[in-house]
Amino acid sequence: MNSAQAKLISWVLVQTSHPGNVGSAARALKTMGFSDLRLINPKIPGVAKEPEAVALASGAQDLLESSQEMPLLESAVQNCALVLGLTSRDREFGPPALDWAQARQLIQATIHQGQQVALLFGPERTGLDNQHLSLCTHRVWLDANPDYPSLNLAQAIMVCAFTLREALSDTLDDHSARSSDIVVDKADYADPAAIAAMLEHLRAALEAIEFLDPDNPKKLMARLQALFARSRLHKEEVDLLRGIAKQIILRK
Repeated sequence: MNSAQAKLISWVLVQTSHPGNVGSAARALKTMGFSDLRLINPKIPGVAKEPEAVALASGAQDLLESSQEMPLLESAVQNCALVLGLTSRDREFGPPALDWAQARQLIQATIHQGQQVALLFGPERTGLDNQHLSLCTHRVWLDANPDYPSLNLAQAIMVCAFTLREALSDTLDDHSARSSDIVVDKADYADPAAIAAMLEHLRAALEAIEFLDPDNPKKLMARLQALFARSRLHKEEVDLLRGIAKQIILRK
């Protein structure tokens, strides 16, 4: 794995509670050659400067200091062609599901095209919720003991960082993408934040024509969200759908 590849991968911690997990995550990432750590609305503002975080980073303070703290997840996934939400919980709706082996192949193929990837890890107690997953292109799980699949946040990051570094190093060694089974073209994919905004625009249009009852929405928007997640919309397709929604609202 080279530094150019590593810079295309963002490690995103959502609403982390414990400073020690942030420090341990920084240590794991630096050890494996990654450097882009993003902290979304942590429970303790400025968590990367907490003494426990610094202590458990154990030499990776530079990575802590360069970490980006952001209030909104949408900011962290902007311009990402691939956003993977790590969770062991199955969902009725949401983005398509992959195991970690398949996800690594997709990451390889995506960064081979020079496109940005984000890996999302949720709060320690609850994990990623449905709103977080709505900003993901895929839901990913680690192959673990089905009777006890729980991993500490820092442990999960270490497992992912180690195996991803190994996979990317293998790709460099043989100069061929092992991701040949998963074809990723140089498509101009819309990032998940743009798709989420389009869905809100579409919601307003459906309410305007009374197709969607805001007091009894049932699962309509969740089904549409799942449909668009499977489709991997391009930017021009999102613009087209927003144009349709705009005309529906204007003519109402």
